[in-house]
Formats: sequence, structure tokens, C-alpha cells
Amino acid sequence: MNHPSNIEPQAGVDPMLLIQAENDTLIEMVNEQISLDTFDCTNKQLMQQLVEGLGDPRGLVRLRFAETLGEIGESATPFLIDALANHQNVVVRRAAAKTLTIIADPASVTALLHSFLNDEDTVVKGSSAGALARVGEASVPALLDILASPKHPEDIKGHAAWALAFIGSEAAEHLYKALNSDSVDVRCAVIGAIAHVAQEQSDDKSCNILVSALTDPEAIIRTEAASALGQVNYPPAVPHLILALKDSDVEVRKAAVSSLGKLGDRTAIPLLQTALTDELEVIRTLAKLAIAQIERQSQENDW
Repeated sequence: MNHPSNIEPQAGVDPMLLIQAENDTLIEMVNEQISLDTFDCTNKQLMQQLVEGLGDPRGLVRLRFAETLGEIGESATPFLIDALANHQNVVVRRAAAKTLTIIADPASVTALLHSFLNDEDTVVKGSSAGALARVGEASVPALLDILASPKHPEDIKGHAAWALAFIGSEAAEHLYKALNSDSVDVRCAVIGAIAHVAQEQSDDKSCNILVSALTDPEAIIRTEAASALGQVNYPPAVPHLILALKDSDVEVRKAAVSSLGKLGDRTAIPLLQTALTDELEVIRTLAKLAIAQIERQSQENDW
């Protein structure tokens, strides 16, 4: 099957304008077929033409093709995977990854993972990470493997940690199992993701894990936990954060002071006043701000 338009090349006509006209005709035809429930998703040539439309130079038209393929759904996944892995046009690869984000098909995890780790284009990498996040639980084991591996750079691990946090509660059971990982990167990312779970669900299990992480042997994880507890309305964390004010690591102490200010519990004020005499100016400054924040919240609550 040829492109649905019958536009013939004419002397002096820009070939790009012809392609755009064909794309306009194609997308109108396919959307009409979808609305009439007559679209044939087994037509491989037509599906490939739709994927090629992701390379249109007009952003809004690329978006229409992506939305149309997203509406077609998982039947489009193999064609998008092929484009993501093999297409020479980086614009098509980028759009393919973004379209796979719309579809969120677990069958795309392997291909997305390969592009995330290997594509030379940073936009393709980032979009592939976003698609892995949208796929959800099926992506979690691969993301944890990336974090555990010493061969991946920090930017890749940062994207993987973000994806885990985005997945949130859907990944909870995987996260709980990974808490005992020997990898500091894994444990740190897991604590960050569990913080999102705690914000979504406000459940005792997630909050208690964050509290327990305040005693982790690694300071970066204690810092992550102390900071996360400031985002969760969990009053039982207050005495543990007060203990963290005496942590040997300055970053942990800074996070604990800030979180106590956010939680607004007046019982923390005496210990924060002690921090006003800390040898480090940054701690003294944060303690002053935290006390003011708690007092302001108390006044607001009195009203």
C-alpha cells in the first residue's frame, strides 16, 4: 500500500512539502478509520507509515501521530520498538520513546532499557527513562540492576532513581526487598522512592522505614531519610529527627533541622535552640529558620 495521498511530484515543488501533505492526508484518514472502528492494526505497512510520521518537521503534527499511535495502543508497540532501536532519524527515535510513554506497554521494557543505556542522543535516553517510569512495576527490576551496577555513570543512575520514585507505590514490594542491598546507590534510591510511597499512602510501614534509615551506616542515606521525613506528616518521626541533630555528619544534621521545621512540632524547639550554638554557621542559620517556622505554624493553628 502506498501513502494514502495520490500527490504526484511536480517540477519545482519542494519534496518536503509533498511529504507533509501526505502526512496530513494519512493522519486524517487513520483518525477517521479509528472513529469509525474500521482501522486495521494488522496492516504492517500502514503502521510503519504512521511511525514514519513521527519524523514530520512540524511539532504539532508529530504530536498528532504520537497521540494516534497511543490510541492504537499495544498493537503499535513492535513498530515503535523497531524505530526506537534502528531508525536513523533521531527525531523519530525521540518521538518513538515518547509515544511508548503514552502506551506504557510492559513488552517495551527491554527495548527502552537498551535505548536508555546506549542511545547516543540524550533526549532519547531521557525519554526512554520516562517511558520506563510510566510502564511501572515491570521496569523496577531493571532499574534496580542499573543502580547496583558499578559500570553506569551518575547521570544514568540519577534517571533510574527518578524513575523508581515516579513509579512509587506500585513498586513498593520491590523496594522493600531492595532495602538490604549491599549497594549504597540502590539503598539511597530506594529510600527516595519509599519517601514518595509514604507521601502517596501515608502508611506506617513506609514511614517507619524512613525512620529506621536514620541509623543507616551511610551518611548519604541518613541524609536522604531525614530530608524525606520533612515531606511526610508523620509525628512519630520527631524524636528520631531530634536524635539526628547530634549526627556526626553535617548534611544529616542540616536535613534533620530543616525537617523539624517543616513538621512544626513545638517539642523540637528546645533542641533546636541548642543548635543555635552549633559551631557551624549553616546549622545555626537553619535552626533559627526552623524555630521561626514552627512558631509561625503554631500561631496559624491557634487561629
